[in-house]
Amino acid sequence: MTAPVFVVDSLALPDGCGGEFVLDGPEGRHAVSVKRLRAGEDVVLTDGRGRWAEGIVKAAEGKDRLVVMDLETVREEAPEQPRITVVQALPKGDRGELAVETMTEVGVDAIVPWAASRCITQWKGDRGLKALAKWRATAREAGKQSRRVRFPEVTDAATGKQVAALLAKADFAAVLHESGEETLATAELPASGEIVLVVGPEGGVSPEELALFGEAGAEAYRLGPSVLRTSTAGTAAGALLLGRTGRWS
Repeated sequence: MTAPVFVVDSLALPDGCGGEFVLDGPEGRHAVSVKRLRAGEDVVLTDGRGRWAEGIVKAAEGKDRLVVMDLETVREEAPEQPRITVVQALPKGDRGELAVETMTEVGVDAIVPWAASRCITQWKGDRGLKALAKWRATAREAGKQSRRVRFPEVTDAATGKQVAALLAKADFAAVLHESGEETLATAELPASGEIVLVVGPEGGVSPEELALFGEAGAEAYRLGPSVLRTSTAGTAAGALLLGRTGRWS
């Protein structure tokens, strides 16, 4: 899929629309004033939840209205298997958005912000809500940029106990940690179901958290001989898993 992607709240084409749709608001402004799309160019409209339709630009009106035609068929992309969820400890500064952006681009299905005990950054009150909103907005924009029609879910921030509960339900649960005797590249992976991967903070996963996750069924794995930052480890591991499970084939 190479045509530019734009997000609409609902992709239900009403009867009698003649296969036309008016894209306005912020998305219409981006299409007309930033992307400078013109008549005859291909576009994709999606709700970000797997429903999408191809269309052709009929006209650009003003600075924020794009008329799209030939939207006759709304397709639905089924969720891919196995589903890959990354539990991402909260990094410092804007490295959280970097992690979300690149994990979205490679194809991760869900991202769980985790307030690990050794996280320097802590999401509390309004600051936490704003940070979560930034992560979700980043996933949306990265999903469009990477031509996805099913964007990753960014959940509410999770505690260690909530992460453990998630790991307990997974078909494959792993924690990236230097104590792992096996590498993620050699782990036996399921062909379907849920893969949950935990990425720790700059200070590492604490012994107490590692024990908690181990009780939930998660094993420790090394990614490789080098040490990656928390903001890049999830992307590297996600790419490895996507390749090994055949989703990149």
